[in-house]
Amino acid sequence: MTATAAHWPAPRAAGPVDATVTVPGSKSVTNRALVLAALASEPGWIRRPLRSRDTVLMAEALRTMGVGIEEGVGPDGTGEAWRVIPAGLHGPARVDVGNAGTVMRFLPPVAALADGPVHFDGDPRSYERPLHGVIDALRALGARIDDEGRGALPLTVHGAGSLAGGPVGVDASSSSQFVSALLLSAPRFNQGVEVRHTGPTLPSLPHIRMTVEMLRAVGAQVDTPESGGEANVWRVTPGALLGRDLTVEPDLSNAQPFLAAALVTGGRVTIPDWPRHTTQPGDALREIFTAMGGRCELDERGLTFTGTGAVHGIDVDLSDVGELTPGIAAVAALADSESVLRGVAHLRLHETDRLAALTKEINGLGGAVTETADGLRIRPRPLHGGVFHTYDDHRLATAGALLGLLVPGVEVENVATTAKTLPEFPELWQAMLGAAA
Repeated sequence: MTATAAHWPAPRAAGPVDATVTVPGSKSVTNRALVLAALASEPGWIRRPLRSRDTVLMAEALRTMGVGIEEGVGPDGTGEAWRVIPAGLHGPARVDVGNAGTVMRFLPPVAALADGPVHFDGDPRSYERPLHGVIDALRALGARIDDEGRGALPLTVHGAGSLAGGPVGVDASSSSQFVSALLLSAPRFNQGVEVRHTGPTLPSLPHIRMTVEMLRAVGAQVDTPESGGEANVWRVTPGALLGRDLTVEPDLSNAQPFLAAALVTGGRVTIPDWPRHTTQPGDALREIFTAMGGRCELDERGLTFTGTGAVHGIDVDLSDVGELTPGIAAVAALADSESVLRGVAHLRLHETDRLAALTKEINGLGGAVTETADGLRIRPRPLHGGVFHTYDDHRLATAGALLGLLVPGVEVENVATTAKTLPEFPELWQAMLGAAA
């Protein structure tokens, strides 16, 4: 097969990898930090932020509403840092959300606090992603939103400079970001907020815990089910947010392909600065990949993951950590026994329908993947080369690269889509393999 300019020949591993890979900062933490700093009562610093498409879109959107974001080095003169200077939020403004769930969901509540209209638009796929939970909740809390009845993008939030707030129900079964979106801006609502999840399931709970921890770190008072509150109810008291000096953790979900490389090649990869305490869903990789045949050690160097030369199938509920599904599916396709990945029906509404995409692309290389009601069943079979399409989804691209380590002739279509959260992925991948050589 002849590679085209849009196809990236996934490099094969010549043997067990042995590398240290420094992973850039967390997208989830960076974008939450930007929102909280923009709503604070004083300037703050964000150190080691992730610079990727999603975070640049978030920063630019906040700038269009009047927030000052200066990019440079930290207050001590070292390391990349962003200085965020809050200002009176205002319209008219136009926000490009790209295909970033955090931007399209976290910023309409911010726009409701602005003085003037804020119009939201994005990539074609963004029109298909669920946003109704945020729209309906904001209307119930006093916002005026024009979406022509779509419950989706494009839309205009007619900010009135403040928002009443108060109690509201939201079905966050399709995205935990509906809850996080309301909580992040709630300290600035006149009555704060009481968010009650009304749906049958709630995916990605660690991301809500991340939102709560970051709110508390900037001075917000938050009552949660975990702190003795009512089940499926989160309460935020109105009050000023403090400007902080925050260092962003490495993106543990973006560490996944590199840890998986150690697993499938029987090698070793160290990720420096892996936190001992974190709300990032990617921390679950330590347990999941160990169950699939590796071992890990967390010490002063960071997290070192070592493959044992065997890759086992797994039966696992990924409802809390759905974003890890593409990488786990790729590893499962290379395992020695069947895997069942459960609890991830909501992935049909992500950057693409990830369950359908993984099924089609792995099977296109000779695999045996079937969709279930809430996940995937993966029966390992010998794989062959071919084009692995990404559907503009960064985690599909890294899954394809992972398969290419062991399967000759895999070509990843549009590997540049990794710029969404990890712009330097191809270079980091090659460097890892170069270290192995």
